[in-house]
Amino acid sequence: MIYLRKKLTSALTVVDRDHISLVLQECHNCPYMGYMSEYRTKERGASTSWWPKWEQELSEYLNTCESYQKAKRKDETKYVLLQHIEEPKHLWKPSKRTGLQDLSQEAKKASMLA
Repeated sequence: MIYLRKKLTSALTVVDRDHISLVLQECHNCPYMGYMSEYRTKERGASTSWWPKWEQELSEYLNTCESYQKAKRKDETKYVLLQHIEEPKHLWKPSKRTGLQDLSQEAKKASMLA
């Protein structure tokens, strides 16, 4: 057995085609985990085994999996870009009577009293 060691993890190096197909099936078609996303399948595969061009073969395997193609979400991104939040144009201040009160109205009242 040959292991590939990266940082604190090590993965079994697989060279036999039959073993590669078994690893792909175990990483993706695991009955107690259901069909996982491409990201999760790659994550699981990377932690258990390694062979040349494994990511490419894993993507090809997922593209040929009929059940996965039916079950996968349209947008399978892990990260989403943050949306711009528009800043408020008026300043608001908590008030005991009405909850929130517009400071511009309060400023008008103060100028009338002065």
